[in-house]
Amino acid sequence: MDLTVGRIGRPHGLRGEVTIELRTDDPDVRFAAGAGLRTEPAGRGPLTVVGMRRIAGNTVVHFVGFDDRNAAETLRGTMLVVDAEGLPELSDEDEFYDHELIGLGVRLIGSTTQIGLITDLMHLPAGDVLVVDTDRAPSSEVLIPFVAVIVPTVDVKAGFVVVDPPDGLFD
Repeated sequence: MDLTVGRIGRPHGLRGEVTIELRTDDPDVRFAAGAGLRTEPAGRGPLTVVGMRRIAGNTVVHFVGFDDRNAAETLRGTMLVVDAEGLPELSDEDEFYDHELIGLGVRLIGSTTQIGLITDLMHLPAGDVLVVDTDRAPSSEVLIPFVAVIVPTVDVKAGFVVVDPPDGLFD
């Protein structure tokens, strides 16, 4: 199984560097000089990191063979992935890898009825947000802050999370 660790954004400067939308909590390891990353689409990689730096809150990475702005632009939108099999076990029972959450069913507190599926996890500056696909109108996509007070139960083995949403979240 693949784990997405980042998404390539816009080029930075003229020497082939690109910004990275991080999807990992360990960028210093994932984007260390010499690290290899597979890509989606696969035809854009694999990529090898020359170096990484942080500039004004942004993560900027330079890859082997992409030495000017035009070459870097061809990578925009590329997802960077690693094999999830090699990841270490998490020691905190309240921490999860993204791939463990995607696909879990979503239940309202006090109910065993599934109301949707987690389709993505967004890592935003203010905190993580679960993207849940439901069959409810007007929109089938609901964003749920991934905090303990709203998501009190995560049972990866049983395949579901329990949510206690604020009033109006599913209206």
